Amino acid sequence: MTPTTVAELRSIVGANGYLDDPADLAPHLTEWRGLYRGSAPCVLLPSSTSQVAAILGVCSARGVGVVPQGGNTGLVGGAVPQSTPERPQVLVSARRLNAIRALDPANFTITAEAGCVLAAVQSAAADAGRLFPLSLASEGTCQLGGNISTNAGGTAVLRYGSMRDLVLGLEVVLPDGRVLDALRTLRKDNTGYDLKQLFIGAEGTLGFITAATCKLFPQPRRVVTAWVAVPTPEAAGQVHAAARAGLGDDLTAFEFANGLSLDLVLKNVPGTRPPLAGSSPWHLLIEVSTPRDDPTLDGQVEEFLGRMQEAGLVSDGVVASSGPQRDALWRLRHAMSEAQKNEGASIKHDVSVPVASMARFLELATGEVRRLVPGVRVVAFGHLGDGNAHFNLTQPAGADGAAFLGRRDEVSRRVHQIAIELGGSFSAEHGVGLLKVPELAHWRGGVPLSVMRSIKRTLDPLGIMNPGKLFPVDT
Repeated sequence: MTPTTVAELRSIVGANGYLDDPADLAPHLTEWRGLYRGSAPCVLLPSSTSQVAAILGVCSARGVGVVPQGGNTGLVGGAVPQSTPERPQVLVSARRLNAIRALDPANFTITAEAGCVLAAVQSAAADAGRLFPLSLASEGTCQLGGNISTNAGGTAVLRYGSMRDLVLGLEVVLPDGRVLDALRTLRKDNTGYDLKQLFIGAEGTLGFITAATCKLFPQPRRVVTAWVAVPTPEAAGQVHAAARAGLGDDLTAFEFANGLSLDLVLKNVPGTRPPLAGSSPWHLLIEVSTPRDDPTLDGQVEEFLGRMQEAGLVSDGVVASSGPQRDALWRLRHAMSEAQKNEGASIKHDVSVPVASMARFLELATGEVRRLVPGVRVVAFGHLGDGNAHFNLTQPAGADGAAFLGRRDEVSRRVHQIAIELGGSFSAEHGVGLLKVPELAHWRGGVPLSVMRSIKRTLDPLGIMNPGKLFPVDT
């Protein structure tokens, strides 16, 4: 980062797009969980695709690393820069790339820039009578570009799929500064390689996403949300299978949580209340929605839950009777990560397994971590409908947090091994970032990792894009 390079970069974005004061840099240099604290000489905030292209052109010519950052809500250190004098990196924030470029209700598409907050994309779609279905706990701060770069999932994958299913086209600045304009609004386009898929889930290692065209859907006119108590994960799986068969494509979300997950929310998150009169070892949050104005939907859900109760699969439940009550139920689910932060050190896992194997995973993984760390508190919740478990571990009460975190590699390797042996993955929706680089090499080595490295070298031969993420920095 010579004075000449600094001057070039500053001239591209202007004074309002250049931060180098330590107080201004600080929020960009750590991630939500506080596991990683990075360094960078500056943060660049481009306001146009042409500015991003100019930045990457300069950085490519000067050998300066580029770390893309959206809302900085990630959980694996994927947007944390690691600049050193020998290997300088600049952080490029998408914050000022925040325009909704186009919205076509008739074509059910929206084109938005990478820095648009997810909630703003949802709102723009709703104002046009349409639905953008991606929904996350961080939707008020996370940004579209980051959602795409991590192939975000969220609570509606069961019905609508992950970001990989929602993106029709992308605009991407390549590492050498060229712009790949693939902002298509087509559902069918068989013209060779589907290049956009290279960048979805690539965590900013192949280019800088500046805009995307995404699918929209009809706005639901009837939504039914229920909180249900079940005795075991096996029962939860049976309820899920029955719901898929009985409620069909109207089934939008099927979330699960163990009793401790709910208990921590009620303890640590102000304004939350128990959804049911009694306690339960396991809970489900089920949502059914339809674009039809179907007044019978509430009755269908209540009748379904009644059958599940008669079968001994459900012990109690409540159906939201109003919008605020529905929001309160979702607040309980979305606050589970937040609630765990107040309980000390935590080791978190974001795994996926075939839906039918979820109960077995929870049984095996819980038994194994309790063997390895007696007294560990298992905070398990996630998206049962798509087989994604956030299998989180809180330090034993009164234990030393640092010592507990020192067991991370040992404990996580075993949890991931159980998921892999059941046909699953060690990373379902959070990505790899810095945290799981060794796990990627361990579990996806050989041909898969070799192909990924080949793609990386082809598109980014100098290795300037998000160095150290997915691959070691020297790869």
